[in-house]
Amino acid sequence: MKWYQKLERKYRKYAIPDLMKYIVIINAVVFVLNMLVPLSNLYDKFSLDPTRILSGEVWRLVTFLFLPPTSHPLWIVFTLYFYYLVGSNLEQQWGSFHFNLYYLIGVLSTIAAAFIGFGTVSTEHLNLSLFLAFAHLFPNFEVLIFFILPLKVKYLAWLNWGFIALSLISNPIPMKLAALASVVNYFIFFGPELISTLKLRWLTYKNRKRFRDAFKNKRR
Repeated sequence: MKWYQKLERKYRKYAIPDLMKYIVIINAVVFVLNMLVPLSNLYDKFSLDPTRILSGEVWRLVTFLFLPPTSHPLWIVFTLYFYYLVGSNLEQQWGSFHFNLYYLIGVLSTIAAAFIGFGTVSTEHLNLSLFLAFAHLFPNFEVLIFFILPLKVKYLAWLNWGFIALSLISNPIPMKLAALASVVNYFIFFGPELISTLKLRWLTYKNRKRFRDAFKNKRR
């Protein structure tokens, strides 16, 4: 039995079903409120700002999750729909507790990155961790780029891995930490599987090489 299955047996009752649906709805509400009442400046009041949190604004540890990923009225619809698509499919595949746990680890690693780097961090990398999990489980799922060009999500995932690597190489420390935070939960859940796959491929490569070498020696 895996470690998260043991946790599920004890804490399953605390899982929130349809978690992504609620997050997406609150994101949409915040977006509309910010448009209708611009002076409310919700983006500033809800952001994950370590300095203000340490000054007593502890609600930011939660409210940053509700900040919309874009301020464009058209893109917000498609972005939130895509997040819901990713989150709901992960929950359907894993179950509510497993998905909640994956998301919670992503939230905690994002908060940790913000405090270690002492800079404001958005949910961009947290949402990226959901997408990477989705692409791992459903690599051949197709999305329409610019609503026209079909593309499998595994190729988008490779592109995102490239951006993460670039961020680790070239960005300031707060951005490096945010990039690392985006893959903590991914490697916690998928790391053992990836290691097993790499070991299997290495053994396969060695066996094929041994066979080729033996065949060449035999021909001599």
